Amino acid sequence: MTRIDLSLFNLEGKSALVAGASGAFGKVASLALANAGADTVLTAGHEAELLKIVDEVKKTGRKAVPFVGRPNTVADAEAMVQSVVSNFGKIDILVAALGFNAPVPTVDMTLEQWEAIMNANIKACWLLSKAAGTQMIKQGGGGKIILTSSTRGKLGFPPGYSAYCPAKGATDSLIKTLAWEWGPHKINVNGIGPTVFRSPLTAWMFADDERGTKARTGILARLPLGRLGEPEDLAGAVLYLASAASNFCTGQTLYVDGGYTSG
Repeated sequence: MTRIDLSLFNLEGKSALVAGASGAFGKVASLALANAGADTVLTAGHEAELLKIVDEVKKTGRKAVPFVGRPNTVADAEAMVQSVVSNFGKIDILVAALGFNAPVPTVDMTLEQWEAIMNANIKACWLLSKAAGTQMIKQGGGGKIILTSSTRGKLGFPPGYSAYCPAKGATDSLIKTLAWEWGPHKINVNGIGPTVFRSPLTAWMFADDERGTKARTGILARLPLGRLGEPEDLAGAVLYLASAASNFCTGQTLYVDGGYTSG
C-alpha cells in the first residue's frame, strides 16, 4: 500500500484571498488556511467584524491583511487580488465564501430583489474568478479557486428561492466551465455545496420556537447523519480543495451536506 503523504495538505508558502471572510464559512476558511500555513488577505463589507477575524487569524502565527469592500465591480475584484500580490508577491488560492438570500415568493419578488441575490452570488463569484484567474495565468504556477455553491443549486427548493437556486446552479456551471478553460494552466476550480449550517443567517432554524422547530424537523428528515451542519464541518473540504491533495480534482462541487443530496 502506498503511504499517504500528509504534507499534501501543507500550505506553507502559499498566499490566499478569502472574500466574505466575516461570514461563518469565510471565518472557518480563513482559519483553516492559516492553520495549514497560508498567509491571507481577508475581505468583507463589515469592517468591525472583518477586523475581529483578522485578529483571530493572526493568532495562528500567519499573516493576515484586511481589505474592506465587496466585489461589486471588475475594479473591486482586481483590487482585492492585487492586494494579495502586493502583500505576498503572488496569489495561490481564492476562496469566494459568498452567499446571500432573502426568500420572497416569485409573484411578489421585484426585479431589484432578484438582481441583488444574483449579484451577490454568481456575479461576485465570476468577478473574483476572472481577477484571480487572470493573475494566476500571468504567474504561470497554477492555483486553486474555490467557489461557494449550495445544495439548492442541485435540488431547487420550495417557493421563495427563484433567485437563489438559479444563482447557485449557475455557480455550479461556472465551476465546470472554468475548470475546462483553466485546466491547461494548472488552475483547479471547484466548489463547496453545504446544506444548512449554523450561521447568523440560519440561527432561526436552530431556535426552539415553533418556526425553527418546524423548519429544522423538515430538513432533518432528509439528513442521514441526523443533524444540521456546523461551520467547522466545512474546514476539511476547504483544506482539501486548497491544497496539493486535490491536484487531480477540478470542475467539481463537493457537497458537505450530511447526505442531503444523496436521496
